[in-house]
Formats: sequence, structure tokens, C-alpha cells
Amino acid sequence: MAASHLLSSTREILDKLIGFPTVSADSNLDLIAYAANLLEDCGARVSVSGDGTGSKANLYATLGPETAGGLVLSGHTDVVPADPAEWHSDPFSMREADGRLHGRGACDMKGFIAAALAKAPEYAALDLRRPLHFALTYDEEVGCFGARQLAEDLRRSELLPSVVIIGEPTEMRVIEGHKGCYEYTTSFHGTDGHGSEPEKGVNAIHVAARFIGRILELAEDMRLKTGADSARFSPPWTTLQTGRIEGGSARNVIARHCTVEWEMRPVREADAQQVKAALEAYCRDDLLPRMRAVCADADIVTEVIGEVAGLAVMSENEARDIVRALTGANLCDVVAFGTEAGLFQALGMSVVVCGPGSIAQAHQPDEFVSLDQLDKCLDMLTGLEETLVNPA
Repeated sequence: MAASHLLSSTREILDKLIGFPTVSADSNLDLIAYAANLLEDCGARVSVSGDGTGSKANLYATLGPETAGGLVLSGHTDVVPADPAEWHSDPFSMREADGRLHGRGACDMKGFIAAALAKAPEYAALDLRRPLHFALTYDEEVGCFGARQLAEDLRRSELLPSVVIIGEPTEMRVIEGHKGCYEYTTSFHGTDGHGSEPEKGVNAIHVAARFIGRILELAEDMRLKTGADSARFSPPWTTLQTGRIEGGSARNVIARHCTVEWEMRPVREADAQQVKAALEAYCRDDLLPRMRAVCADADIVTEVIGEVAGLAVMSENEARDIVRALTGANLCDVVAFGTEAGLFQALGMSVVVCGPGSIAQAHQPDEFVSLDQLDKCLDMLTGLEETLVNPA
């Protein structure tokens, strides 16, 4: 069990973090400034890197020696929107009840960030022989944009870390692999006209419906592609789904425009390429010729919102081995939800996902993390001290 002062500090920091309404559409700069101050007070070397718009930033801070091979504690600062009408209290004001700390982002993933920041002064007091880095990113929920920027910064660094622990809510289970997350918006541009003469226009909603039908066909194809590399996932195949559709102006007007927001969660990169190629061919060879037979300017455009690689299970993984030893886990698991892990793994780092709280609470009204989960997380973070002071 973590020391009472450490849990108390974590609770206080989490209260502050939840109070920053860092919905992905809004700025995270106030939270970044708060975390930077805490880390600078510990003597950390802090770097804040903006996104170019002046409203978002990553934070990357280091304690210990200026060498390669360090260990990273990583978390994203953005949260999904919260409708106050669906909550029993203000989503951006922490509420404690029955051993649970409620608030938007409590488990996804400000609880882990609070625990890491609470531990920072104790890490700083040690004679660290291995660098410890804190990475706080922006816009994970909408495409891992902050982590992509951080990955590019690290790629150019001569002091590349070797181990990353991402504290997404796993109930402190050790996660060594997860599916990718690929998100798209496909826009259909036709021609409008009177609903009484549909053959004289190109109804973008009708074209979109055919496109969604093709997505469903491909989803069924993927359902049949299970194998040894997918058996541990639930479900054990690459999934596709349509999340949102918008178009048209009135029931008696041919729809000129329609947009479809869709995603896939590939088990393997080859599945993703197969789906993308199939949909591109369907648009090019089937839908577009029909549309342009009526209107030469008709078009279909797909925007890539984010293509985040999965976390591949590796036979050798120092991050996994460290966290297994600290948590006492006999087994590791894989999950269907995505994280920033694949971006770090692509740089050659070993990565594991392990953090307090349950993914079942993430994105939900009255989101919470329990004090018990935070306590277990602090135990793990305290156990890291030996790895940092006496690296193998």
C-alpha cells in the first residue's frame, strides 16, 4: 500500500487536473503549465512543444542523467466531451464518494498523470542512474496528434529512451498488445434538385448508403479472418463500423452533399491495407462512374483523421517485464482499444500499457477512478525506483 501522504498528494493533483476542461476541441495549455511548474519545482528539465496553433502543447520532462535508454511515463491530457445533464455533478469538478473520485478524465487518463506527478518529488530525491521522463500529450482522443509530434521530436533526439509505460486505464493489468485505430471521413459530392425527379441529380446520401453497404461487406470478410495472431483479441478479428452520417437539406430535395465518419480496428496491418484498397477500388470503379454519368463534377473524397498503428506483441519487451515484476502479474493481456503505444514502438522502444481505472468507465457519465486503483498504481511507480537507481 502506498504511503498515505502520496495518495493524498495524488488526490489533490487529480482534483486540479480534472478542473482543467481539456476536451480535445479546446486548449490544454493551462494543464500543461500546471504540470510544468510541478516538475520544474522538482528540478526536472522541462520542454513544452506547441502544435503550431498556439492552443495545444506536449510536455516532455526529464529527471536524472542526460543519457539515452531512459524510462518514460506517458499520458494524454485531453478528454472527451461531457454533457452535464448526464452527470450527477459537475464533470470538471472532482467529486469523491464511496472510495471513488469522479470527474471527466478521472481514469482516462488523469488518474495516472496525477500519480506520476505526485511521485516526481520522490524520484527527484533519488540518485537516479537511469533517466526518467514524463510525457504529456495532446489530442490522443481525436487521432494521437500530440504523440505523433512527440515521436518525431524523439526520432531526432540523440537521447532516445528505451522503455515506455502508458498509463491508460487497464485496472492495472499488464497489456502487451492492442489493435490499431484508423479513422476516416468520406465526403460525397453530388448535385441537388427536386425530389420528384431523382434521376436528374446525384443523391449523395444514396451513394453514401452504397459505400456503407460495402463497409458492412468488408466487415463480414474481416470477421472470417481469424488466426493465431488474433485469437487473444475480443473480438478476434479486424472490425469496421460507421459512427456518423450527415447530409441533405430536406426530404423533398436531392441531397447534394453527405459525409460518413467511419473507422476500423485492424489486428494486422495487412487487413488495413486490404480494406483501404477495396474501398478505393469500389469508389473509383463503381460509384464514381455512376455519379459522373449524371454530373461530371461529382466526387468522393476521403480524409484521413488518424491512422494509429497497433501495439505488436513482442517476444522481448523490457517494459512488459519491468511492469510484470512490479505488479506481480503472472499473465499479460491484449485489448481492442487503441493507445499511443504503437507510435513509440515504431521508434524501437519497448512499450507496455498499464494504468489505474477501468476502460468501462472511460467516456461515460460519472467517470471515476477508485482510490484502491490509484494506490496500486502508486505501488507500481514506487517499485520503479529500483530500476532507476540500480539499472541492470
